[in-house]
Amino acid sequence: MADFRTHLSVAVAGGALLGVGGWQVAQLSIADAASLAVLTALGGILPDVDSDQSHAVRLIFTLFAVLAVVGGALLLQGKLSPGAIVVACGGLYIGVRYVLSAVFKHFSVHRGIWHSLLASSLCGLTTVVVSYQWFAQSAWMAWAQGLALVAGTLIHMLLDELYSVDLVGTRIKRSFGTAFKLFDYRQPGNAILMLLLTGALVPWLPPWQALVELLSHGVVAWR
Repeated sequence: MADFRTHLSVAVAGGALLGVGGWQVAQLSIADAASLAVLTALGGILPDVDSDQSHAVRLIFTLFAVLAVVGGALLLQGKLSPGAIVVACGGLYIGVRYVLSAVFKHFSVHRGIWHSLLASSLCGLTTVVVSYQWFAQSAWMAWAQGLALVAGTLIHMLLDELYSVDLVGTRIKRSFGTAFKLFDYRQPGNAILMLLLTGALVPWLPPWQALVELLSHGVVAWR
């Protein structure tokens, strides 16, 4: 299994390549190109959110807590006094960073459902919905940001599989096949729950035609 530094370094490199490519080929703004790079890097550590002692889980839940604070402040602005907003946002930070993190660790298993294509798809679609519905991004950009996150998770899972092959000892480690899979075959209930969550996101997604155009544009640029 690749370590945290390797996952982050490769994902950052992939994100930088994607961001620069979007800036040069698709003529994205610097901010939009940077968002693709950041989301790819985030995706590169996201599957390790189920590892109790990893740097990734602490970094991810800290980021989620900050996003919860920002979202809470925006939603509560004008509804509560400044002092009440500060208290509420402080509660959001503690709740997400420590309480939700502890609950998640208790119920998750490393290299379980989060090391799967199903989880990658769910996270990508969630990113698309948040980008399109909350941050009012264009349909094209929302799909691009979702795909950037998915690309990062794929980088992570493929790296883990590559590290499961010992080229020096010419053997395959027992961990081979656990990092890149459709879903967690040991716990099909988790897969069903993720499928239901994925289905619940469909009505909130931007037009699918924008995704088709994005992929077509990417194929042309690649050629």
